[in-house]
Amino acid sequence: MSYGRCLDSKFNALHLCRGVESSWKQEIPLNVWEYGEGNMKAVICKQWGPPESLVVENIPSLKADKAHVIVKVKACGVNFPDTLIIQGEYQYKPDLPFSPGAEIAGVIKELGQGVSGIEVGDRVLAFIGWGGFSEEVSVPVDKIIHIPEGMDFKTASAFVMTYGTSYYALKHRAQLKFGETLLVLGAAGGIGLAAVELGKIMGARVIASASSDDKLSVCKEYGADELINYSTQNFRSIISEITNGQGVDVVCDPVGGDLSEQAFRSTGWKGRFLVMGFASGEISRIPLNLPLLKGSSIVGVFWSDFIRREKETYAYVLQELTRWYVQGKLKPLISRIYPLEQAALALNDIVQRRVTGKIVLVP
Repeated sequence: MSYGRCLDSKFNALHLCRGVESSWKQEIPLNVWEYGEGNMKAVICKQWGPPESLVVENIPSLKADKAHVIVKVKACGVNFPDTLIIQGEYQYKPDLPFSPGAEIAGVIKELGQGVSGIEVGDRVLAFIGWGGFSEEVSVPVDKIIHIPEGMDFKTASAFVMTYGTSYYALKHRAQLKFGETLLVLGAAGGIGLAAVELGKIMGARVIASASSDDKLSVCKEYGADELINYSTQNFRSIISEITNGQGVDVVCDPVGGDLSEQAFRSTGWKGRFLVMGFASGEISRIPLNLPLLKGSSIVGVFWSDFIRREKETYAYVLQELTRWYVQGKLKPLISRIYPLEQAALALNDIVQRRVTGKIVLVP
């Protein structure tokens, strides 16, 4: 028996909900869920493929298993890993058929055997790996978090992954210090914009890099000190000018591709380069003589495994982030809301990098 983490409605204290140990590999796929009465709508991946291969179907409603709860989904965040998991290209590979969607917010509909500390009707969010593109989802109790007062369902469904990943990357992996210079690639995306906000809260000088002036204007609104349009400007020259030739201290890179090497070459002595994802679709190939010559570090950031392996630290991260939200320091940007039936369109907008901030599906 282990203990899951739930934060109270004002996120002033951490309390514990009895649960059972779980990992991503223990998630329950659609084809073995225990069904209840009635029907629900779900976006289902029946075969590996692009977003167009997904289908929307009515399936039996769910029944809560032991140490699980059924959440009536009010909103589900859409993230880049969702585009990979439906193609069988993500680090975790669910059994077919399954529903994608890692971040959900909703209302507790039913409690399974042995669940305490949670009531039917509670407003909750959860980071679940997959299963969220549906009207209902079965969630292990140790992944349930109460939504703070003043946060709506759409914001709650778009909060944990982007802010959590960026906070973990900057605070714990890069150990970003007050007064250091932070370069954020893909700065108008979900991870990037969160990194801009968090970098400013942590006292860094933030350089935002994006592919268009419109995206950069959003970054400016969210606190970026310097802006680089890598489509039209000389990326490395601008960084050298901004830093007086000293280079940046930390690079946040959720994009990958050709720009990664240029960004690493723009780090200063003992710089930290955060590998956070490959939204460009291309895994970078940085020559290993560069970290040697610069005394710099290439640091991996794997959010999903972090929350599984370091649960106490994860709880602290959530407390800090939600406290900042309640204080008005964080302002999540949801640029578009899609009905469940438009899941393929939403995922393609992610793939084509047409999204600013976050997007959300609603059943």
